Amino acid sequence: MLETARCRLIDISEQDYESVKKLYSNKDVRKFLGGPVQEASIKNSFAKMLTSSASDVHLTVKEKNTDQFIGLISLDMHHDGISTEISYQLLPFWWGKGIAREVVAKLIDYAFDEMQVTQLVAETQTANQRSCALLESVGMQMKETVFRFGKEQFIYCLHKQELIK
Repeated sequence: MLETARCRLIDISEQDYESVKKLYSNKDVRKFLGGPVQEASIKNSFAKMLTSSASDVHLTVKEKNTDQFIGLISLDMHHDGISTEISYQLLPFWWGKGIAREVVAKLIDYAFDEMQVTQLVAETQTANQRSCALLESVGMQMKETVFRFGKEQFIYCLHKQELIK
């Protein structure tokens, strides 16, 4: 378990299914992620999170004081098959409160300090201005633009030696 000032980042477990289903079914959360996910796909994705390799990290984000589910954050293989990607999704109630930046910064530190990752990437739709701003605020730099999932995407990158604390 990892902690920030306001959150606990906890390994995903079977008990988190309904919360993940709520997250994956939310049209606002999924606006830049291809839209809400059907239940069969949610079950499949959830099963993969539970059984992922030791090099992957799938964490629930919960409010420290209430244990309320906020969202998910993860480290796993990027589409390029080489890089470690940081990904995050939070329920809309928590947007604009600095929670995403807090937990992303914590997981970046964990990846570099504990997992010995030397570079992280993040991919987001170019239209997702809030996510782009978040990634830039933690020191990530836009590396390239790709067309994937029917939309233009930015690939952001951060090397360990560039980390801004």
